[in-house]
Amino acid sequence: MDPLPPSRPRRPGERALRDLGFPPRPELVPSSVARFPDGGTWRTELPSCEGPAVLDAVLAESERLAVPLHRISQGSGVWMLTDAEIGEMVAACEARGAELTLFLGPRGSWEQGGGGRAYVSSGPRARGRDQLAQCVEDAERATGLGVRSLLVADEGVLWTLHRMRAAGRLPADVTFKVSALVGPVNPASFSVWERLGADSLNVPSDLTVAQLAEIRAVSAAPIDFYVEAPDDLGGFVRIYDAAELVRCGAPIYLKFGLRNAPALYPVGRHLLPAAVESGRERVRRGRLVLDTLARLGADEGMSPIGARDPGPLRRFPDEPAPVMS
Repeated sequence: MDPLPPSRPRRPGERALRDLGFPPRPELVPSSVARFPDGGTWRTELPSCEGPAVLDAVLAESERLAVPLHRISQGSGVWMLTDAEIGEMVAACEARGAELTLFLGPRGSWEQGGGGRAYVSSGPRARGRDQLAQCVEDAERATGLGVRSLLVADEGVLWTLHRMRAAGRLPADVTFKVSALVGPVNPASFSVWERLGADSLNVPSDLTVAQLAEIRAVSAAPIDFYVEAPDDLGGFVRIYDAAELVRCGAPIYLKFGLRNAPALYPVGRHLLPAAVESGRERVRRGRLVLDTLARLGADEGMSPIGARDPGPLRRFPDEPAPVMS
């Protein structure tokens, strides 16, 4: 039996407009009936948490402002952290029931082939066999240190890691998250990324609620969505849309990003004060999102803290590669 769709949240300002004689707003976008395995419709994510010092500040601020965090993600990459730093972050997140996600490996825009270009050829993707192998190295190292969620920006890397997971070369409970840098923008591409091994997928924050519903109609894979996007991802601020994002996009991770913030990648001690303060402000932005959901009567349905299972998803079959003579 299909689950019942969620109740419709109150739309901002609609009661006043109706009382002034405005015609009702047309209801055209269907509600999602998909759910996380725990029955929840939404979870939270705090992105760009670059290292233990930033993580400590974020966790303290999330406790102070009562902002629950299901997932905390990092963007500089596994290779920018020492083993001790990764271990410290794993332990801190485990103690709070938060999933730690680390970005994989070098990316095309960072290597020698990226110098002096007037265009971006491979961008965040892994450029050449060596960068593919380096991402694999990052994945093996991170999972060996206890990380169970990896952020991927290349479809070849994703398919390779999924095959390794299926073969037992990576832990069976490791999950793969598709980066916002390559997020799919239509139902077909979203479905392809899911079948390549993705367990949750960032989509661009300029997609309409109707476009999210189109994606949800073909896939139950969790959507990751910047409610506030950083400037290099468009700088969109969609706090008032959060209730509709949940209603039409569930299961969904609401990401608390930050526009008008300094660039941090790759982070280091020279950027630490900005990284810490940006992390604290992302938590405050999360509080704004949660308060808005509550005012609109749409704050029910959050997954319990500690939930990370994406549920059963569809995959391409793995076939042996042909032998090239």
